[in-house]
Amino acid sequence: MTRFLPGILAMAAIVVASNILVQFTVADWLTWGAFTYPLAFLVTDVMNRVHGPRAARRVVVAGFVVGVICSLIAAQMDATTLRIAIASGAAFLTAQLVDIAIFDALRGGRWWRAPLASTLVGSALDTALFFGIAFAAVLPHDINTGWSSEAVPLLGQGPVTALWVSLAVADWLVKLCLAILALVPFRLIVRNLLGDARKS
Repeated sequence: MTRFLPGILAMAAIVVASNILVQFTVADWLTWGAFTYPLAFLVTDVMNRVHGPRAARRVVVAGFVVGVICSLIAAQMDATTLRIAIASGAAFLTAQLVDIAIFDALRGGRWWRAPLASTLVGSALDTALFFGIAFAAVLPHDINTGWSSEAVPLLGQGPVTALWVSLAVADWLVKLCLAILALVPFRLIVRNLLGDARKS
């Protein structure tokens, strides 16, 4: 279990940081949390490559528990609603577990294929689930989610749609870019960890 501790701590730190940074906007369509949260996929994929899918699932469960605790704390401060907390937890858990399954299925191919494919699918699923559950009009809005239905041009330029759609598209585009950029640290970290394991 101690060998998984760095992954668990990294995942917990990312979840906590993202829960805090999601409150601060970078631009009209993004928060700082959009830049930290995708690192969770990097942690999951490194754990999967180095220790296998079972270890990766343990790290994800630890991140999920931390996320639930953060949501409960935020709810006490009236910064979230049950709907947003459910959306966040469901999106995180589902996307990360799908990421692990896809990564494991592709693990025998080229080194970049498994992390890239699993992160792209996981990120798309995470975005769709979170924004769909948290803000889509099919569920009733409250004081904390009603603003998301405001009609605005898509990303300020395109056809008029609900604000939450622009937020979702911007969030997914950041995740897409970070999935590609994360291949470099993935390769370096995995090479380093596997090199150390062979030496011991």
